[in-house]
Amino acid sequence: MTPEEKKQLEDRVIDVLKTIYDPEIPVDVYELGLIYEVNVNDDAHVDVKMTLTSPSCPVAESMPNEVEQKVGQTHGVSSAKVELTFEPPWDRTMMSEAAQLELGFM
Repeated sequence: MTPEEKKQLEDRVIDVLKTIYDPEIPVDVYELGLIYEVNVNDDAHVDVKMTLTSPSCPVAESMPNEVEQKVGQTHGVSSAKVELTFEPPWDRTMMSEAAQLELGFM
């Protein structure tokens, strides 16, 4: 896979991530800053490192599975794996400006 193909696939994955919403907050997981890393390898496998708004988040079981499933179904992706982390802990400064505006933080 060329670097350009990897970048195109990464962009498609990010577009998919922007369709997944935290059920308690009307902002997608990407703009919320819950996605720490998206890595595409030469075999079109995608690793996603993500967090949740808190370790006791009610979607702690379902959200990572939803992300892994939808990323894995993205055109061009051979497989996907989500790693859940709480380091560094999420806080609202990790949100995009658009998300902060949407939620009235700016």
